[in-house]
Amino acid sequence: METIVPAYKAVGERRYRETNGLYWEDFEPGDVFEHRPGRTVLDVDNTWFTLLTLNIQQVHFDAAYAARTEWKKPLVDSTFTLALLTGMSVRTVSAKVVANLGWDKVKATHPVFAGDTLYAESTVLSKRESKSRPTQGIVTVSTRGVNQDGAEVMSFERTMLVHRRGHSPEEAANY
Repeated sequence: METIVPAYKAVGERRYRETNGLYWEDFEPGDVFEHRPGRTVLDVDNTWFTLLTLNIQQVHFDAAYAARTEWKKPLVDSTFTLALLTGMSVRTVSAKVVANLGWDKVKATHPVFAGDTLYAESTVLSKRESKSRPTQGIVTVSTRGVNQDGAEVMSFERTMLVHRRGHSPEEAANY
């Protein structure tokens, strides 16, 4: 198996710096990246997220109300799930991003509850050079999240503007 990007770069004798992310040139359609570690969702995650976003849908934070729904317990806010799965993919697919250009085809396919552990994987769908920014390129990935039982809980496509090799601010920022 081939390693595309090393996890560390040498910055001195017996001294290494962690690296992350792919440059535009590193993406190849069809490649699949499994994002680890997984993340167990906690009640407090759901509570804080609903408070931060002013989501007043009581099924997310009122256990007495949720007990009377088909779920019988609070559901995790689906926008939290989207944010979590996006975050899980950053180390690989968007650590060298200039900008997120959009999320498309977002599907919440299975409920998420506190106590579920989620894992993510991203498949590279396409890439192309930017027509207006020659030092950057556009990459689209499909990301899916699964729970501890292997049930897909969400899927979405994300399109990003990514630095090309030799054109990111890493050197100037001492990364």
